[in-house]
Amino acid sequence: MEHPIRQLLPVALSLSLTLLPASAQKSAVQSIEEYRAMLADGNPSELFEAKGEDLWKKKRGPRNASLEACDLGKGPGVVKGVFAELPRYFADTGRMQDLESRLLTCMERLQGLNAAEIAATPFGKGEQNNMTALATWIASESRDMKFNLPQQHVQEKTFYDVGKRLFFQRGGPHDFSCASCHGEDAKRIRLQDLPNLTKNPGDGVGFAAWPAYRVSNGQMWGMQQRLNDCFRQQRFPYPGFGSDVTIALGVYLGVNSQGSASIAPAIKR
Repeated sequence: MEHPIRQLLPVALSLSLTLLPASAQKSAVQSIEEYRAMLADGNPSELFEAKGEDLWKKKRGPRNASLEACDLGKGPGVVKGVFAELPRYFADTGRMQDLESRLLTCMERLQGLNAAEIAATPFGKGEQNNMTALATWIASESRDMKFNLPQQHVQEKTFYDVGKRLFFQRGGPHDFSCASCHGEDAKRIRLQDLPNLTKNPGDGVGFAAWPAYRVSNGQMWGMQQRLNDCFRQQRFPYPGFGSDVTIALGVYLGVNSQGSASIAPAIKR
């Protein structure tokens, strides 16, 4: 269970900013960065990393096999550096895949688990919990590495173009798009600065920060859940887990982050 102090920190931060006179208030950016720094030592994501590493090596499923032969883009069993090059095209599936959808392929092929069933499981339940832990550990193995998504294959280029269109596509009852929040500089919501994701937002910002532990709800979120929640805020239906829509957006954001260092798994408000 989450420690009560962690639950009260967001409230205390908001009150401190509200009660101080304007001349004495720090910028929202400074205050949130100090808040994250306080929590960074002992980031709860470390628990998910440990679980994810154990799941990678553990024999499970109908075939009683581990995931140690899984090819995430750099050869069977190679984990270090793969996160910084995903999503990418995989010849064996003939598909563009991000980390989570690629893990689905390995869980089905190597362990005999039902990929469609896992994809249909709500976030935070059953094998989706294991998926988040696996993604968290694998992401941690590329921490501080710079993003370098491949753009050689025709599908990699096509998915970038489609992801860009999706990013700017407006719809829903409020006529929102991803760009409504993340298409310009100097935007924020409540106390949170919103990075401009149409260009390289810098190290550890936007795409380079997920998976991340969310202090406000005590949950670990992977990129699939992060993108799903953006659609929720647009009042759109959730896209399918590992769908071409989410992967195309991941390609667009990942290529725009070219050269930025990953800090995943990060810690978020």
